[in-house]
Amino acid sequence: MSKHRLKKLSKIFGPGIITGASDDDPSGIATYTQAGAQYGTGALWFSLFIYPLVTTVQEMCGRIGLLTGSGLAGVIKKKYSKKTVFPIITLLLVANTINIGADIGAMSASVNLIFPGFPILLTTLLFTVTIILSEILIPYQKYIRILKYLTLSLFAYFITALIIGANWQQVFTASIIPHVEFTPAFSMMFVALFGTTISPYLFFWQTSEEAEEDVAKNKIKEIGEGKPHITKREIKMMRVDVMLGIGFSVITMWFIIMTAAGTLYTGGISDVITADQAAKALEPLVQTFPNSGQIAKTIFALGVIGTGMLAIPILSGSSAYALSEGFGWKQGLSKKFKEAKSFYLIISSSTVVGLWINFMGLDPIKALYYTAIINGIIAVPLLIAVIKVANDKKILHKHTNKRLSNVLGWLTVAIMGFSIIIMVFTWM
Repeated sequence: MSKHRLKKLSKIFGPGIITGASDDDPSGIATYTQAGAQYGTGALWFSLFIYPLVTTVQEMCGRIGLLTGSGLAGVIKKKYSKKTVFPIITLLLVANTINIGADIGAMSASVNLIFPGFPILLTTLLFTVTIILSEILIPYQKYIRILKYLTLSLFAYFITALIIGANWQQVFTASIIPHVEFTPAFSMMFVALFGTTISPYLFFWQTSEEAEEDVAKNKIKEIGEGKPHITKREIKMMRVDVMLGIGFSVITMWFIIMTAAGTLYTGGISDVITADQAAKALEPLVQTFPNSGQIAKTIFALGVIGTGMLAIPILSGSSAYALSEGFGWKQGLSKKFKEAKSFYLIISSSTVVGLWINFMGLDPIKALYYTAIINGIIAVPLLIAVIKVANDKKILHKHTNKRLSNVLGWLTVAIMGFSIIIMVFTWM
């Protein structure tokens, strides 16, 4: 590929790619692994099923941010009021902080796979301090470039899925024909899969980063100040960016489920409780090597650490964007600490509170799974707000939702809402 084509392609890659990569965070890895371990290839259909839904949601968020030059909280505040936006921000802060805590715990547990006996307390503290300082001191785009290399370890699932072999006719059938059970365990899994893929923090992150792009291109001076002039081509590029980013996320999901189905499920491990059990999914990749178990653990650990280091700044960043817009504070990862002190203090404090959650005696891997369920519940009211904004002609003018976007958007709300009701009733 020529340098010209690579440069042209890199211009397409924007917030959508970053959002897609962060969607396969430790919570995603844990949830997809649990799905494959518990239901085998019966969970594969979810990957293809959810792709148009999550793409539609993130395209709405991207369009809102790009065309308004504001984050989602700022737009909702203008459309409704502070009384409306602050309950939404509160839900986001709760979900994000729990998620941060679970991610830090999973990263620390993963380090223990590589260095058994290494103090968990020290590891959690080191991760917390490193992430906070990196967000404050390192320009975000540079930070992201570094972390992308760590997330490449997720490709181990792609290779493992091919190595273990499979009845590809069965796999194909399982990928397109839904497998549904009306049981407490399945309903929880369904909500968790939705929650870890269509996550509230991704709504706010995508919107704010598109607004950040407007600032970077000198279309507006500050996020939430001014109306950017956006061309049809820029909207098209945003959509391609989202489709590619979510596409990568969903393909990764499919391969993680496939790998877990072919290893853990067939090996009789149906409930993934520890990081050690989750890492066993990658053992076939290196089974011919000496110390194959340890190598598999190392690859798994690098994947969790890499995606965690990528996702936590996005989780805390989305909280900071939302709260800053709610109160009208200066915001943006493009700004230095002295220019947006409140913004960076929110990032720091939410990460520290997340650290504290790890001392409540929760199992990191299980915590990630329950975090996904919480995200699935909270996502429903937030998604309704996104759809309402995306249909407001006063905000988006001629670029409001088309019929297909509305159908898929409300379908997502209906499915997620119904699955939560089923989950509640199956547990009663």
